[in-house]
Amino acid sequence: MKAGQPITRIGLTWLLVAQVLVILPHLLHLPLWIIAMWLGCAGWRIQIFRMRAQYPGALVKAALILAVALGVILSRGTLVGLEAAVVLLVAVFILKLVELRSQRDALVLVLLGFFTQVTAYLFNDSMLAALYSLLPLCALLAALVGLQQSRFAERPLVPLKAAGTLLLQAVPLMLLLFLFFPRLGPLWSLPLPNDKGITGLSDSMSPADIAELSRSDELAFRASFDGQVPPVSQLYWRALTLERFDGRRWSQSIGSEREPGADWRRVGEPLRYSIVMQASGKPWLFGLDVAQTQEEGVRTLADFRMERRQPVDRSLLYQVTSWPQAVREPEGNPSALRRALQLPAQGDARARAWAQELRQRHKDPRQLVEALLAHFHREPYVYTLKPPRLGEDSIDAFLFDSRRGFCAHYAGAMTFVLRAAGIPARVVAGYQGGELNPAGNYVLVHQFDAHAWVEYWLPGRGWTSVDPTFQVAPSRIERGLEEALAGEQSFLEGAPLSPLRYRQLAWLNDLRLAWDNLNYGWQRWVLGYQGAVQVELVRRWFGSLDSRLLGLGLVAAGGLLMAVLALFLFAPWRRERDPQLRQFQAFERLLARHGVQRGKGEGPRDFADRASRELPGQAAQIRAFLAAFEASRYAGRSPADPSAPLRALRKALPWRLRAVRR
Repeated sequence: MKAGQPITRIGLTWLLVAQVLVILPHLLHLPLWIIAMWLGCAGWRIQIFRMRAQYPGALVKAALILAVALGVILSRGTLVGLEAAVVLLVAVFILKLVELRSQRDALVLVLLGFFTQVTAYLFNDSMLAALYSLLPLCALLAALVGLQQSRFAERPLVPLKAAGTLLLQAVPLMLLLFLFFPRLGPLWSLPLPNDKGITGLSDSMSPADIAELSRSDELAFRASFDGQVPPVSQLYWRALTLERFDGRRWSQSIGSEREPGADWRRVGEPLRYSIVMQASGKPWLFGLDVAQTQEEGVRTLADFRMERRQPVDRSLLYQVTSWPQAVREPEGNPSALRRALQLPAQGDARARAWAQELRQRHKDPRQLVEALLAHFHREPYVYTLKPPRLGEDSIDAFLFDSRRGFCAHYAGAMTFVLRAAGIPARVVAGYQGGELNPAGNYVLVHQFDAHAWVEYWLPGRGWTSVDPTFQVAPSRIERGLEEALAGEQSFLEGAPLSPLRYRQLAWLNDLRLAWDNLNYGWQRWVLGYQGAVQVELVRRWFGSLDSRLLGLGLVAAGGLLMAVLALFLFAPWRRERDPQLRQFQAFERLLARHGVQRGKGEGPRDFADRASRELPGQAAQIRAFLAAFEASRYAGRSPADPSAPLRALRKALPWRLRAVRR
């Protein structure tokens, strides 16, 4: 590619097509003015190509850059952060279009396109997004090919065919690098937008928060068990332990982060499973009690939640082992027990008085808990996503007035009463249940499975989990939210197009689960192929290998692949064995590179005569080669070696490849 060579029509066409395909997946997180800017720049560049407009001057370029910076600040509020950085990158990718003067500028634009395409994976790393990325990749390669060959102007699909061939040739090397190239951490990172576009649990909870999550059909995580999947009623996925209550909201306490790990004893058979968690922007992980993982950078805190050093900003695969029957802190941590008895100084007087009354009637804490559960079961409480607004004393208003609420109402009210009665208790927030996908034998947990329950502490028994929601709506725990809300028809009422609302249609539900199974396999075996998984695979195949030997093997395998590919491309077994025909084929290829193609059925003499007319400066060498070829081929004699005039013709032709014939 020559630096000063002008841009061809077919090259510009493929550049515009590539820009559209690269920008398209970014439209969900780009401001609308980006679209208007691309339309304006594309039209401007076309007019420049048609010589009806001028290139922008220095002042115009400066004004465009300032306008883009101002637009990013107005639409994103900052020039820092992931979304702002991507908007700036896409804007530069577009603005570069109007200053293309040569093929060197076009090459810069193609390289920007490759980089912009990679940033799409920061927002969507699904299998569908990966398949779509092949389209802009092919278009960028086609633009790269079309920029170098002007003879493609009459056949615009030829560059696309060449691009597809290049991609297929790169597949073996790509697989080799994917399997064996060491996974490196990022050299830099960009902060995610503050919870923007991410649905999930927050570090504090009010009843309205859980109810809002239950209207979302977004996926939270998938879990695959080693062996039989436990019953849905036993799947309580802990995320947070909420110990502080200010009268309205429950939130985490910083005390559990400072304390050493909790004291607990393993009892019973463990459950082993893997979780593929969607991006949440939060550091906590999900697991069944009591959960442990060997993942690097993850710890189990004193309140039994798992927390990661870095927020989960993209899909994460991790392995977990849980002991559901474990005894948790039978002796009790004094500071944790104090936090589990904290209540506001005032408020909810009726609930406090009722708690004292229960305490007087039931000296055994276990009997008091059973009495509370029986109260929720016996009295006319209603499970609903549409509870009435509560007043300042929210616990009193729920327990004695409205008696209508969601899981967070019941968990918060029970924890309050237990604390008022002198029993340490706290709220646990996470997810309950999930949907079994029989195609892959794994559990899908959605945001509408968000749930809150209670755990209380007894001497010698430690922390014990209990769910008051089960007493009011057992169908919610055993068969899911949709079954529990069947009467009020509020399940995903804000998402009429969600396929989860039409699970009664067998064919549609089977199609949804089959597609999800494909995505789950993609996340587990492709996105989850990181660090420890890669090392384990290499050890399984080759035994223990040090990094130096692995690097040498990777280089050797790559060289072998390149050699095989070169052998396939040059295909020496396909070369003409007849030396005379081989020389004539070299003569054809030499003229073809200079724009003179031999037509089908065109004889050697006719072809040479036409080439002499189209390349008059080299007519003598062309005729000399033809005379030598005919003499050696047809007359059985060789007055002149055809290779000598062929070399003379090659020297006579210009070095610069160009299309003489239009």
